[in-house]
Amino acid sequence: MGQLKVLIVEDEENERTGLAELVSAWGYRVETALDGVEALEQISQWNPSIVITDMKMPRMGGLELLERASSGGSTMAFIVVTAQGTIDTAVQAMRTGAYDYITKPIDTDRLRTILQNASELLGTRVELEVTRRKLRDAGSLGCLVGPSKKMQEIFRLIEMVAPSTASVLITGASGTGKELVARTIHDLSPRRGKPFLPINCAAIPETLIESEIFGHEKGAFTGALERRTGCFELAEGGTLLLDEIGEMPVATQAKLLRVLEDRKLRRLGSKVETTVDVRVLAATNKVPEDAVAKGELRTDLYYRLNVFNIHMPPLKDHKEDVPELLQNLLAEVNDKHGRKVAAVSEAVLNLFRNYSWPGNVRELRNTLERAVIVCDGAVIETKHLPPGFGQTTTRTQTHDPDAIHLGVGTTVGEAERLLILKTLESTHNNKTRAAEILEISLKTLHNKLKEYGSATGEAASKEETVEP
Repeated sequence: MGQLKVLIVEDEENERTGLAELVSAWGYRVETALDGVEALEQISQWNPSIVITDMKMPRMGGLELLERASSGGSTMAFIVVTAQGTIDTAVQAMRTGAYDYITKPIDTDRLRTILQNASELLGTRVELEVTRRKLRDAGSLGCLVGPSKKMQEIFRLIEMVAPSTASVLITGASGTGKELVARTIHDLSPRRGKPFLPINCAAIPETLIESEIFGHEKGAFTGALERRTGCFELAEGGTLLLDEIGEMPVATQAKLLRVLEDRKLRRLGSKVETTVDVRVLAATNKVPEDAVAKGELRTDLYYRLNVFNIHMPPLKDHKEDVPELLQNLLAEVNDKHGRKVAAVSEAVLNLFRNYSWPGNVRELRNTLERAVIVCDGAVIETKHLPPGFGQTTTRTQTHDPDAIHLGVGTTVGEAERLLILKTLESTHNNKTRAAEILEISLKTLHNKLKEYGSATGEAASKEETVEP
C-alpha cells in the first residue's frame, strides 16, 4: 500500500509537534491540523488514510469532524484522543464510526499497535468488498447463511462493525447462532490472524472465573500451584467472546470494566499491570435491559459493551432460510461423520418449514445430524427423523378444541406456559378455577403470569371473571 498518510489534529502545539515526530519516526507520512475546520480542508486536499484527532478543540471538535468526514462515505480510519474520565465521549465516537480511541497521556506502545491494526484494516477493505458480492449473490457471510431480510440486515451490521475495534453485544435466544456472529466479526476484522477465544461465563464456577479471565500468580490462593495465563492474555491481539455475560458475578464485572477502559489487567496475586490488546465481544440469551434492572448486569458495563448491538432472531421468525441452512449444515455434518447424504426429501423439507423450532438453528443442526447418521441412502426421508418429529399430541390429532400443540423439541418451560394459558382460556380467565385445575396455588399462578407477560396474562391480571 506504500507509505500510509496520517493526519494529526491537535490544537495544543507541543503535543501536535511531538506526536507528529513520533508517528513520522514509525514510517508514516504525516501532516497536521490545528482543529476540525482545518482538518476538513486537509482531508479534501491530501486524502489521508488515518486521522488521529483530539476531541476538544476550538471551532470544531473531534466528534463533529468525525461526523462530517463520515457523512461522505469516507474510508479513513479515525483514532480519537480523549482525556481520562471521558470514556463516554470515546464510546460515542465509536458509535459514530471511529476505529479506536486512546486516552491522555498517550501510551505510545498502544498507539503504535492501533496504527498497525488500522493499517491492516485498510488492506482488508478490498476483501470485504468481495465478501459483500458473495453476500448479495449467495445470501451468506462467513459461517452464517440466510437470504431472508432479517439475516441480510444482520450481515449488514456485521460488515459495518467488523473492521473497527468497537465492543459488540450479541443478543438472542439459545441456539440462534450468537457465537457464529462473533466468529464472523472476528474473521472479517484485521484481527482474523490472531486468536478467537470464546468462553461461557455460565459454565465457570464463580470461585474460578476471575482466575480464568484475568489469570493468577503462583500462590495467589489455595491451590494456585503455578502461574496461570488468563483468557485476556491468551487472546492477545485477537478477539475474546464472553458468552452469557449476565451470568458473570457482579464483582468480576467491575474488574472487567476496568480492563475494557484502561486496556490493562492485573493477574490475581500480582502487583504488576499487564497491557492487553484484545477486542471484547459479549453475548447473552437474556434481555439485557431486564438483566440490568435485576442487578445481574452492571449498568456501566452494559453501556460499555453495548457500543453496537446485534440481535439474532429465533428461527421461527425467518423459516424462509431453512433450505439454505439445510444445505450448509448438511455439508458440515457430512464432513464431520464422513457421510455423503445429498439432500432431504420434499416431505422432510415441508415438515421443517412448518415446525416452530423452539431450539432454533442448534435444534435444526442436531436433528439433521441424527438423520445423517441413521440415513442409509443419499436422501433423508421422514423415517430418518426422531420418532414423532413435527407431530402433535394424540388429543390434537382428534381435533379436540382444548388440545395443546406440542412438537418434539418443545421445552418443559414452553409446555408449562402453553398449559397454563390454555387452562385460563378454558376458564374464561377465572384464575381461582384455573389454579385448582392445574393443582397449583393462586400465588404461583400470579407469579407465572407475571413472568410470561403475555396478552392472556395481562387479561388475567384484571378482575377475575365471576362464575355464573
